[in-house]
Amino acid sequence: MATAAPTKKRATSKKKPTYSKEQYLEWYTLMLRIRKFEQKALMAYGQQKVRGFCHVYIGQEAVAAGIESALIEGDAIVTAYRQHGIALGRGITSDAAMAELFGKATGANKGKGGSMHFFSKEHHYFGGNGIVGAQIPIGTGIAFAEKYKGTENLCVTMFGDGAARQGALHEAFNMAMTWKIPVLYILENNGYAMGTSIERTSNVTDMSKLGLSYEMPTESVDGMDPVAVHEAVGRAAAHIRSGKGPFYLEIRTYRYKGHSVSDPAKYRTKEEVKEYQDRDPIKMIEKTILDGKIATEKEIKTIQDAVKVEIDHAYKFAEESPLPDASELYTDNYLQEDYPYLT
Repeated sequence: MATAAPTKKRATSKKKPTYSKEQYLEWYTLMLRIRKFEQKALMAYGQQKVRGFCHVYIGQEAVAAGIESALIEGDAIVTAYRQHGIALGRGITSDAAMAELFGKATGANKGKGGSMHFFSKEHHYFGGNGIVGAQIPIGTGIAFAEKYKGTENLCVTMFGDGAARQGALHEAFNMAMTWKIPVLYILENNGYAMGTSIERTSNVTDMSKLGLSYEMPTESVDGMDPVAVHEAVGRAAAHIRSGKGPFYLEIRTYRYKGHSVSDPAKYRTKEEVKEYQDRDPIKMIEKTILDGKIATEKEIKTIQDAVKVEIDHAYKFAEESPLPDASELYTDNYLQEDYPYLT
């Protein structure tokens, strides 16, 4: 069985710290929050408290952390349905996120979006989109709006290696390069489109080449390392804000769980999974922090305890929150005066 595309280098446990203590602890805290949130979400799904589809971000936490630390206020993000981690990075609270999974009125979208469709205008977060690849032209349009308004903001438009096969990607790439739209395209390459490896879907297995025919500048990034992601996004953002148009990052990462909760992931070898688990991004950043004497074991334990309390509270909050009122069926969808037969 073909394996996922290998990352170019190991994570950065041996690198000397080059960022502040606050930055390292921010990365560690967010990554741990995402991991613990997703583990709790899986447990809740097993208890049938979360319904429908559920795609967890376990293993890919460094991508979310590195992206967020490199952006500025006003930048937008749009992504696909493996999106809880990105939403938490944007600032959506664990309470609101968990309640949304439970379909509760206190959720980020009043319980109407579920696992795949978070949204927050306040946090410049435009989903969470369930249709494969549909977010690519959406993100391009959001970025065009920023160009039209004359801001310095950009839109990070994220998609997976499976969605990269969609025709909409090529239409969006062509338009973005032609009009120099301020969009940062990020491919989260975890090696598999659902259960299908890259090698089985295309003769082009180096996904960093996707932008070449549009002369779009590109980098391939180690997605198991938040520092590498942060620096690559920073370089790309600087290029975009200078008015030169889009940038494309292929971020090579790995998901430890199946495509969704219903996927046993038997298409991967134990050796392949272990290789990436040995490079667990959370363990690696923790090692960097401790080896570099950036923080003490006591400080790390304090963060771990605080995250546990936060996620336990989110679960309890979601459990005890009310379901949406039946009248909510008609709100946030249509104007009732235009559709009187819905009343």
